[in-house]
Amino acid sequence: MTASDIRKRILDVVSRNGGHLASSLGAVELSMALAEEFDPMADRIVWDVGHQAYAWKLLTDRGGRTFDTLRQTDGMAPFPTPAESTADAAVAGHAGVALSVAEGLAAARDAKGTGEHVVAVIGDAAVMNGTSLEALCNLTTATRKMIVVLNDNNTIIPPLSAEEGRFSANAFFTQFGLRYIGPVDGHDIDALRAALATAKEEERSVIVHALTQKGRGYAPAEADPAAYHALPAADSAAPHRTWSEAFGDTIVDLARRDERIIALTAGMKEGTWLGPFADEFSGRFFDVGISEGHMVAFAAGLAAGGMRPVVAVYSSFLQRAVDQVMHDVCLPKLPVVFCVDRAGVVGGDGATHQGVFDIAMLRCLPGLTIEQPCDESELAGMLAEAIVRDGPTVIRYPRGAVSAPRASLPRGLAVPVANPEAGTQIWATGDMLEKAMAVSGLTGAGVVYARSIKPFDEALLRRQREAGRRIASIENGSVAGGFGEAIGADIRFGWPDAFVPHGSVGELERRCGLDVESIAARLRSDVSARENRTMLKTS
Repeated sequence: MTASDIRKRILDVVSRNGGHLASSLGAVELSMALAEEFDPMADRIVWDVGHQAYAWKLLTDRGGRTFDTLRQTDGMAPFPTPAESTADAAVAGHAGVALSVAEGLAAARDAKGTGEHVVAVIGDAAVMNGTSLEALCNLTTATRKMIVVLNDNNTIIPPLSAEEGRFSANAFFTQFGLRYIGPVDGHDIDALRAALATAKEEERSVIVHALTQKGRGYAPAEADPAAYHALPAADSAAPHRTWSEAFGDTIVDLARRDERIIALTAGMKEGTWLGPFADEFSGRFFDVGISEGHMVAFAAGLAAGGMRPVVAVYSSFLQRAVDQVMHDVCLPKLPVVFCVDRAGVVGGDGATHQGVFDIAMLRCLPGLTIEQPCDESELAGMLAEAIVRDGPTVIRYPRGAVSAPRASLPRGLAVPVANPEAGTQIWATGDMLEKAMAVSGLTGAGVVYARSIKPFDEALLRRQREAGRRIASIENGSVAGGFGEAIGADIRFGWPDAFVPHGSVGELERRCGLDVESIAARLRSDVSARENRTMLKTS
């Protein structure tokens, strides 16, 4: 396949299935050169992050899976994963870890005395991640030799991309013990192969600095790579208004009234809808790049200094900063607001991006309030309250369309909204409220809107227990360690104690028993089983 053929194939499949476009279009020649200079099945190629690896997937064995099935249920994974192909040396869903993983592989090779090459392919944004810098500092003591390929598409570090920046790049990387080769035209296969061949012959660790263009070969993506970072599937209905938009508009409105509000994100300004905030309050907005741990500690300092920082972050990326949430925010009881986007299953992005673990990871932290709104007005109210709360708050919300405001709901940690006298009461968090209401329509179960995950409404729960009610829970998160576990629900609906694969959200819900019909069937079965036990006891 030629580079043009590969780009056409990527564009065709991503246009239908959705996926990460601009980065993969920019790394086509780089993937081809790697596949030609190395043995994908014997050498160890570690990608960081998998956004850039679609061409690599096309060029290497995928165990029978075809590129047409990318991101589809049971199809090709959205990121490199060893479970799919030996050509993938490591999982590559979160940026900033390739250098560390590659060092470990190289150190293991050194210990075994084998001769395979170990290559880490890392972007210019990820190389500034804290873990990457730690890996660079440890490189010469960890292994005798590894090859680093810097895919520099002028995203974060412009001086490294410019010709006049060659010597600064040289000076930066050589201080860590690497030989520097470059900059190399990342779209010239012959030049890339020559640089990689030289790197293979070198006895010490080497960095090959390749200059690439995001969106290469597709004019719209070249002109606006941020807009073409990721595309939705062709058959996905565009929501009229998303949770991210609702958050972004609300935080702008609040910031107009409170000069203490500062917004932060980690390389996801567009994804978290902070663009309007950045435009209007440029001096009160910080994009720290792929550095979530730094972002949270930075927010803690802002809060300690009298500001009201709002951290907008995807659930799967907040995982990378749980220590800072504990140590730097919760321990000193600082008023940092975490707006956790993509909380819950996100579908085609797969196991590395499903935001199902944040409740389990965070609810054990003392003094942390965790809430989930059921609609846009609830989100606005929670944000307004969180800004003035004397302590840290997490507000989680899913990907996709925001629910229209319901009829005015009374305040409280939890609110009964249907059939309060029913024998089974479903406690539903945020976006699961509509599903719980649908289940109620089929089963007659009562429904409680669990506005606050922590603290939860212990008094209401106690009253229902004392009245003999059966408690069920529904959450868009992991059952293990989740909200249902916190309240001791008799029946818990959520995502299983497993990594949820890629696929359509509807199909994943059906497979995991989280669709309305499966939930209703299980509740009916529970009622039937209890009635049978009662009959046996009385007979």
